Amino acid sequence: MSSFSVRFLTPPLPCRPNKTLTSATTPTVSPVTSSSPPPPEVDASRLQPRVEERDGYWVLKEQYREGINPQEKIKIESEPMKLFMENGIEQLSKMSIEEIDTSKLTKDDIDVRLKWLGLFHRRKHQYGRFMMRLKLPNGITTSAQTRYLASVIKKYGKDGCADVTTRQNWQIRGVVLADVPEILKGLAEVGLTSLQSGMDNVRNPVGNPLAGIDPHEIVDTRPYTNLLSQFVTNNSIGNPSISNLPRKWNVSVVGSHELYEHPHINDLAYMPANKDGRFGFNLLVGGFFSAKRNAEAVPLDAWVSADDVIPLCKAVLEAFRDLGFRGNRQKTRMMWLIDELGIEVFRAEVEKRMPEKKLERASQEDLIDKQWERRDYLGVHPQKQEGLSYVGIHIPVGRIQADEMDELARLADEYGTGELRLTVEQNIIIPNIENSKLDSLLKEPILKERFSPEPSLLMKTLVACTGNQFCGQAIIETKARALKVTEEVERRVSVSRPVRMHWTGCPNSCGQVQVADIGFMGCMARDENGKPTEGVDIYLGGKIGSDSHLGEVYKKSVPCKDLVPIVVDIIVNKFGGVLRNREEGDE
Repeated sequence: MSSFSVRFLTPPLPCRPNKTLTSATTPTVSPVTSSSPPPPEVDASRLQPRVEERDGYWVLKEQYREGINPQEKIKIESEPMKLFMENGIEQLSKMSIEEIDTSKLTKDDIDVRLKWLGLFHRRKHQYGRFMMRLKLPNGITTSAQTRYLASVIKKYGKDGCADVTTRQNWQIRGVVLADVPEILKGLAEVGLTSLQSGMDNVRNPVGNPLAGIDPHEIVDTRPYTNLLSQFVTNNSIGNPSISNLPRKWNVSVVGSHELYEHPHINDLAYMPANKDGRFGFNLLVGGFFSAKRNAEAVPLDAWVSADDVIPLCKAVLEAFRDLGFRGNRQKTRMMWLIDELGIEVFRAEVEKRMPEKKLERASQEDLIDKQWERRDYLGVHPQKQEGLSYVGIHIPVGRIQADEMDELARLADEYGTGELRLTVEQNIIIPNIENSKLDSLLKEPILKERFSPEPSLLMKTLVACTGNQFCGQAIIETKARALKVTEEVERRVSVSRPVRMHWTGCPNSCGQVQVADIGFMGCMARDENGKPTEGVDIYLGGKIGSDSHLGEVYKKSVPCKDLVPIVVDIIVNKFGGVLRNREEGDE
C-alpha cells in the first residue's frame, strides 16, 4: 500500500486545563537529551529490511530464515492472508476437522493461519469449535451488529456465548468451521469484520469510550480509531503490507484526561498535544505484556499533526515489520527492537518511512491534565448534548449470552440511538438517552437483575480473561472464580472506594493484572498436602492514568482455595477496607 495522508478538518482547540502542563506521562525511559548516554552503535547491515514483497505479499528474505520460530516457518510455508484474500476459507470450510488434522499443512491452517481471519481453534477444550474476534474500533457497535452476533452464537446452544474484551471488542464463541464463510458474509452486511484481528497483526484500535459525548473530552477519538482500523484491513478487503509482523501489535488514541484508553500498555499510543497552534499527538511506543516481560510505553520524542495519524502508524508498523526479530517469540514484541536499536535509531527508522522523511520532535504543550480525578462512567451521566445522558452498565467479567445481547440491542434502540459502547474494563455504555426516558430505562428488568448501572465497589472494576473454560493456554478457571472470590470478599470486608482486581489465566496476561490494584495470575500451586492445585501469583500496586506504573509480585503460588482471607487482609491493610461484623455461626 502506498504512503498516504488523511486530511482532517482542524478541530477547535481541544479542552485545555487551566494550568500549564508539560508531559502526558511519567516515562520509564526518557527521550535522548544532551545529558543522556549516546545511543548504541547499530551496524548498517542491521538496518536492512528483512522482508520483501512477492506477488502482493510480504515474506521473510531467504538470508534471514535461520533460527526463526515455528510460527514464522508456518507463514513461509503458506501465506495466511490467502485464506481470505484468495478465498481459501471456502475450500477449507468444506473439510471436517478430522480430515484437516491428517495433514500438517491444513492443521496449521486451523490452528495458526485462521487467526489472520480472527478465528482461534479451541482445540484443547472445545475441539472443532472456534472463538471469533472482531474489529470494533473505539468499541462502538450498533444494535444491528449486536443482534447479528447474538444470532450467530444462539445456534450453538451451550457452546455459544460472547465476551466483552479488554480491548473494547467483541469475541464470540462456539463457531464451527463449516459456518465461517456465511458468518463472514453476515459480518460484512452489518459493517463488521474479523480480518487481521489475531496472531501477528494489529489488534483493535482503542479510543475514549465517551468520545463525542463527554463534556470534558480533549478530542473525539472516533475518526482516528475508525481510520486506523480501515487502514489496517484496507477497508476490510485485506492489507498484506502489514499482516506479516514479527508479533502482535496494539494501538490506542487518547481523548480523555482519565486515560480510559490505557496508552501505556500499547505498542503505539497517540497522546493529544498542540504545537505552534496546531492540534496533533505526541507519541508513546513499545508498551506490552508477555509471559516473560512487561514494559510500559516510552516517549518516541515525536509529534504528528492530526493529518499524519495514519502515515505515522504505517511508518512505525513498517519499521517493526522490516527490522523486528523473528526468533524466540518471547523476544519479538516491538519493545525488544526499540531496546536493540535505541530510541533515537528506532525514531530515525520511523522518520525515513514517513511520506516526507521528516518527523517533528515532541511538543511541550500536552493537553492531558495529570491532576485530573478519574471519573466513573458506570451509572447515569449527562452528555455534552443538552437533554441527553449516557448510562454505563456493568457486565460481570464481560461474559454475555445471546438473549442478553438481543435485550441490550433493544434497549439501545428503544431508549438511545441504537448504539452500544464497549470499554476496556469489559463493561458497556448506552449513549444518547433522552433524559425523559431515564427512569423507564433504569426500571428495565435486565438492568435490575443482571447488568446493574450501580454495581458494588469491588464488582464494578473486576476484570477477568477467558480462563481455561475455553482458552488452551490458561492454567486456571478465571471468570466464575473471580466472581465467587469477590462475592465472598465483599461479605467479609467493606470498602469506601473501588479496588481494581484483575484475573488472568496465564502469564500472557490478557487480563492485564499488572495494571490492577490487585492482580491474580494463574499458576499451579501446591495445597497443604503438597498436591498440585490451581493457584495464582498475586500482584499489587498497578496504576492507571497519568501516574501509571506496573504492579509487582506480592505473593507467589497461592492456592485458589486459600485466596479469600489473603485478599481480605490486603484490602484492609493496603486499601483502607473495614472488616464487617459477622453473624454468629458464620464460617
